[in-house]
Amino acid sequence: MSPTNGSEVADKGTLDRSHKGEAAPDFAFTDSRGNKRAVADFAGKPVLLNLWATWCAPCVKEMPTLDALAVARGDALHVLTISQDTDGADTKAVEKVTPFFEKARFNKLQPWLDPEAMWSLNMGVNLPTTILYDSAGKEVWRYSGDMDWMGAKAAALVAEAK
Repeated sequence: MSPTNGSEVADKGTLDRSHKGEAAPDFAFTDSRGNKRAVADFAGKPVLLNLWATWCAPCVKEMPTLDALAVARGDALHVLTISQDTDGADTKAVEKVTPFFEKARFNKLQPWLDPEAMWSLNMGVNLPTTILYDSAGKEVWRYSGDMDWMGAKAAALVAEAK
């Protein structure tokens, strides 16, 4: 059971290590004000990057556990949840993602946007997909499917980042 919302999040997914050591792509994503960022901007600490969408039920279900992980790990880990809601414009994506975040009242997660779905389309992944990058921006693994990010399996996986 997730301690954050009482609903169970089963670990249903596939772990892929075939991209280990590859540099994070330089695809831009934005905050809710339109400021562009890239994974390289977060260098120096590991990054757990989650690709999700408001219409994706497994994505929505795992978000509280991602928030709890972000709180628990504090400044030692950047947890970036990048919305793949596609409406072709940042303003349309903001109209979906911002209310979702306001209703969820996350403690640490911030709404990041990729309204062109550059991440999921160029990487050829389904949602949700979570990718762990080490502090140098190199991929450690990617996990396709939902997970309880506060569970023992997730803790062991996240601990792999240096």
